[in-house]
Amino acid sequence: MARRPRLPRDAGMSTAEYAVGTVAAAGLAAVLYQVVTSDTVSSALRGLVERALDAPL
Repeated sequence: MARRPRLPRDAGMSTAEYAVGTVAAAGLAAVLYQVVTSDTVSSALRGLVERALDAPL
Protein backbone atom coordinates (compact mmCIF):
# COMPACT_ATOMS: atom_id res chain seq x y z
CA MET A 1 0.00 0.00 0.00
CA ALA A 2 1.48 3.38 -1.05
CA ARG A 3 1.81 6.14 1.49
CA ARG A 4 0.12 9.46 0.86
CA PRO A 5 2.22 12.60 1.19
CA ARG A 6 1.50 14.62 4.31
CA LEU A 7 -0.38 17.85 3.87
CA PRO A 8 0.96 21.00 5.53
CA ARG A 9 -0.69 21.67 8.86
CA ASP A 10 -1.40 25.34 8.24
CA ALA A 11 -3.32 25.03 4.99
CA GLY A 12 -5.60 28.06 5.65
CA MET A 13 -5.51 31.47 7.20
CA SER A 14 -5.88 31.88 10.93
CA THR A 15 -8.31 34.25 12.61
CA ALA A 16 -5.58 36.82 13.18
CA GLU A 17 -4.72 36.82 9.47
CA TYR A 18 -8.39 37.34 8.60
CA ALA A 19 -8.50 40.27 11.04
CA VAL A 20 -5.41 41.88 9.51
CA GLY A 21 -6.80 41.37 6.01
CA THR A 22 -10.13 42.91 7.01
CA VAL A 23 -8.44 45.96 8.56
CA ALA A 24 -6.27 46.39 5.47
CA ALA A 25 -9.30 46.17 3.16
CA ALA A 26 -11.19 48.72 5.26
CA GLY A 27 -8.20 51.07 5.18
CA LEU A 28 -7.91 50.77 1.41
CA ALA A 29 -11.65 51.44 1.04
CA ALA A 30 -11.31 54.59 3.18
CA VAL A 31 -8.42 55.86 1.06
CA LEU A 32 -10.28 55.17 -2.18
CA TYR A 33 -13.38 56.93 -0.82
CA GLN A 34 -11.30 60.00 0.03
CA VAL A 35 -9.77 60.03 -3.47
CA VAL A 36 -13.07 59.60 -5.30
CA THR A 37 -14.86 62.24 -3.24
CA SER A 38 -12.07 64.81 -3.57
CA ASP A 39 -12.87 67.98 -5.51
CA THR A 40 -10.45 67.20 -8.34
CA VAL A 41 -11.69 63.70 -9.08
CA SER A 42 -15.32 64.66 -8.50
CA SER A 43 -15.16 67.52 -11.01
CA ALA A 44 -13.33 65.33 -13.53
CA LEU A 45 -16.00 62.62 -13.26
CA ARG A 46 -18.76 65.22 -13.49
CA GLY A 47 -17.18 66.68 -16.65
CA LEU A 48 -16.84 63.25 -18.18
CA VAL A 49 -20.50 62.43 -17.55
CA GLU A 50 -21.63 65.82 -18.87
CA ARG A 51 -19.61 65.36 -22.08
CA ALA A 52 -21.03 61.88 -22.53
CA LEU A 53 -24.60 63.14 -22.09
CA ASP A 54 -24.07 66.09 -24.45
CA ALA A 55 -22.57 63.95 -27.23
CA PRO A 56 -24.49 64.03 -30.52
CA LEU A 57 -26.17 60.82 -31.56
